[in-house]
Amino acid sequence: MRRIAFVIPWYGPDILGGAEAEARRTAERLCQAGLPVEVLTTCVRDLRADWGLNYHRPGVVEINGVMVRRFPVRKRDRAAFDAVNWKLMHNQPVTPAEEQIFVHENVCSPALVDYIGKHQDEYIFIFIPYMFGTTYWGIAACKGKALLIPCLHDESYARMGVFRQMFTWVQRLIFLSPAEMELACSLYPWVDEVAVLIGGGVDTDFTADGEAFRHTYGVTAPFILYAGRKDHGKNVDLLVDYFRRYQAHRSNAVELVLIGGGALPVEVNHHAGIKDLGFVPLQEKYNAYAAATILCQPSLKESFSLVLMEAWIAGTPALVHAGCAVTREHCQRSNGGLYFADYSEFEACLDLLLSHPALRAALGANGRRYVMENYRWDIIVERYCRLLNGMRFR
Repeated sequence: MRRIAFVIPWYGPDILGGAEAEARRTAERLCQAGLPVEVLTTCVRDLRADWGLNYHRPGVVEINGVMVRRFPVRKRDRAAFDAVNWKLMHNQPVTPAEEQIFVHENVCSPALVDYIGKHQDEYIFIFIPYMFGTTYWGIAACKGKALLIPCLHDESYARMGVFRQMFTWVQRLIFLSPAEMELACSLYPWVDEVAVLIGGGVDTDFTADGEAFRHTYGVTAPFILYAGRKDHGKNVDLLVDYFRRYQAHRSNAVELVLIGGGALPVEVNHHAGIKDLGFVPLQEKYNAYAAATILCQPSLKESFSLVLMEAWIAGTPALVHAGCAVTREHCQRSNGGLYFADYSEFEACLDLLLSHPALRAALGANGRRYVMENYRWDIIVERYCRLLNGMRFR
């Protein structure tokens, strides 16, 4: 088998983000299974850093058993990129010329692209996610030989002409959920010919101590848990607003506990019943899942949702936004959670879950069974091996 290279803009054990975690965890698991895996990435620190600034030194390092090759990035016109990106973030139309600005002033490493072009007959390249310069220019350098894990969302970026074209350059598209694959097929009619549904791997062997979490953080009441980045893109502001409205309408004692990077506004963080614990160690996150009464995942833009799967492994039922096809589908397929489309449904779902412990236990058990049957690492690794062993190149 050729060497396997995951290509991603930034890489490291401390980098947050769904695509970043998916790449890192999959690379490590495939490497542990004996596959010849490397990572090709830039010297940029992470998503929130300056994409034109080299933080790491170029060269080869080993991280958790995986060989990582870092390449320097070039300078970019950040202001030009930000102007186009602002339009896309606010769902405003952009011209073909502006699309070219977006890909030209994105994160890019000419040295990385050159390496891919020169070594395209030695590797199976797996790019992740779809909307960065490392993916666009890297796939352009090895057209017809690339695999792509797009981590696709229903968003303005997915409708850009440059990415529609890029999707025609790949040999296989790897999807993390059926709903993500269905979205891709609706956007790009030719995708069903190259689509492969693999899913995301979930650590299922962790232990969790809910009582230890409650004791450590002084949480005594039933609580809703949010785990993940606290920013507008994750719809956390909606969750906070709905929770405060729920508190005003109900007298039952329930709290909202948030863990993860980012911060809430000061006035919200000091609101009675809301506890923002910030970033917690991995074991504390697992303990939080076990302690929670309900996990709420309000995000509208998910391609898999690892936190949902981890909470189910801990036996905790879920409440998700109906506007996210991926998490809604997970709840429907597993019968492991409920979903809401507006405040009245949010309120009704909370009332039902908080007042019926047997229902919560049944939903949590259903969710755990769903993850164990579909997303254990041994299952995911076997799917990747079957795909990679069947690859044929000209």
